Amino acid sequence: MLVKNLGRVPYLETYQAMQDFSAQRTAETADELWLCQHEPVFTQGLAGSASHVFHAGAIPVIQTNRGGQVTYHGPGQVMAYPMLNLQRAGYFVKEYVYRLEESVIRTLAHFGVTGHRVANAPGIYVRMADPFAHAALTGPTVPGDPFKGLGKISALGIKVSRHCSYHGLALNVKMDLQPFERINPCGYAGLQSIDLFTIGINTTWEEAADVLAHKLTALLAP
Repeated sequence: MLVKNLGRVPYLETYQAMQDFSAQRTAETADELWLCQHEPVFTQGLAGSASHVFHAGAIPVIQTNRGGQVTYHGPGQVMAYPMLNLQRAGYFVKEYVYRLEESVIRTLAHFGVTGHRVANAPGIYVRMADPFAHAALTGPTVPGDPFKGLGKISALGIKVSRHCSYHGLALNVKMDLQPFERINPCGYAGLQSIDLFTIGINTTWEEAADVLAHKLTALLAP
């Protein structure tokens, strides 16, 4: 897999480039992993509802063809876009999503943080009170609120066309989290978003991107 660091780039430009790459690729085209960070933007998935955006303000809202609901992208967040031929890799979408999430869990573990999955809510979460605790989640602490005590540190949304993936995942490193308060992140009212810096990990965007890239390339290999 060819890894490309695009730097800080506009979302729309990158979205178009992903679509162009996916439309033009052939069965022999090498897989690529794009790493970047975006100017502030809200993106809506195919299931996105305008009601989940309270006050966009000066931040643009862009409709996309990925799965999921609304989320926010901005400086200080690692965006990872694997352009992967799933048929050639030999696994289905469910397995692909699992591997994406596992790459984030292992990236967090590199920094001593324990990441968790929540059933039926793609992405990775951490315990706000103790992000370094190793105990597994046993279920919601409050009935009907699976996110109680959790913060979302990584969002995930993908598109598969002709057995090939694009879009990908976001890992919050050190960013302005306030825009997340203007939306229901991923469609969940009251869900708190968090980044590595807020839970005590003062790393650079470059280091986090490098660790994540290594985990992704290892886990997405056929």
